[in-house]
Amino acid sequence: MSRGRALISGGAGFIGSHTADALLRAGYDVRVLDNLSPPIHRSTHEWPEWLPKDVDRVLGDVRNRDDWRQALRGVDVVFHLAAYQDLLPNFSQFFHVNSVGTALLYELIVAEKLPVRKVIVASSQFVYGEGRYHCPRDGEVFPDGRDPQRLSKGLWDPVCPLCGGTIEPRPLLETHAHPRNQYSIAKYSQELMAVALGRNYGIPSVALRYSIVQGPRQSFRNAYSGVLRVFALQMMSDRVASVFEDGRQLRDYVNVVDVAQANLLVLERDEAKYEVFNVGGGRGYTVLEFAEIVRETLGKDLPLGPSGEYRVGDTRHSVSDISKLQRLGWRPTKTPRDSVRDYIEWIRQQDLDRDYAGEALAKLRELGALRKAG
Repeated sequence: MSRGRALISGGAGFIGSHTADALLRAGYDVRVLDNLSPPIHRSTHEWPEWLPKDVDRVLGDVRNRDDWRQALRGVDVVFHLAAYQDLLPNFSQFFHVNSVGTALLYELIVAEKLPVRKVIVASSQFVYGEGRYHCPRDGEVFPDGRDPQRLSKGLWDPVCPLCGGTIEPRPLLETHAHPRNQYSIAKYSQELMAVALGRNYGIPSVALRYSIVQGPRQSFRNAYSGVLRVFALQMMSDRVASVFEDGRQLRDYVNVVDVAQANLLVLERDEAKYEVFNVGGGRGYTVLEFAEIVRETLGKDLPLGPSGEYRVGDTRHSVSDISKLQRLGWRPTKTPRDSVRDYIEWIRQQDLDRDYAGEALAKLRELGALRKAG
């Protein structure tokens, strides 16, 4: 017997399709709403082969009221995962898709008195901005982003906003947010809507701040997909990995299977409503450490060294504290090594008809989103 009907916006994508798998195993009927937009997907008319056959499919856009209305018919719970994700300076697109799409979801639930019993909204670790640090003199501080002039000189680490001294990164806590680029600002707006509008109108809602999610099905066609895609594609072609800055920046990686389980947990736990949770891997890795994992997994003998390039608006260190979600009974079960292994096994089966990594990096350089220090 079905436990209810779950709608996943962006359900044909990376996290969405793994969440669909987990929901089906848990006994839910699943519907997905997706516009199959390139470059994440191959075409707007071709559903990915990994989407289970018994998933109900709605081809539509979260910016379109009628598409939402069709998708929400008969739905009990919603996972709102659809998002515009990239690094390009087309700022309005982030808000048209991410912010307006979320507002429309809540607007329709309220206007049509839909019996949706919970909404889970995907947010991002990068709403923290430069994050939380400790200064020996001033204690806990939150730098207001890194100085572009320092970055242009290859001075990568932020400094204390009060005394200008050296500071040490600390794990990121849900009590703080300070988004500093177009993607994270839009994501934070989704969080605010989920918690505030959900509480105001009695729609139990949860926002999940995902760290860097990795694993099979992660798009290799768009610039945002991240370091695993770039390093894997470059090293598979016997090219040196593009390690930004000095490679010592810390990142927090979490496997997509663990993320899907976190999605289900907050769905089923009443204590999660109107809360924000970090979903991360539990520890930080430098980018050079991660590049070494990719190199070892591929069995390549390639040099690893920093490029001195940096992404505009990027953060220096991002490692989330996951203790709040752990108290609900969740924990990560997979390591970055597991994610790399599974991703490489998957991507070797894909049609890599172009130099996707090279093209994406070239586009970022052309638009000034990726710059060289010095």
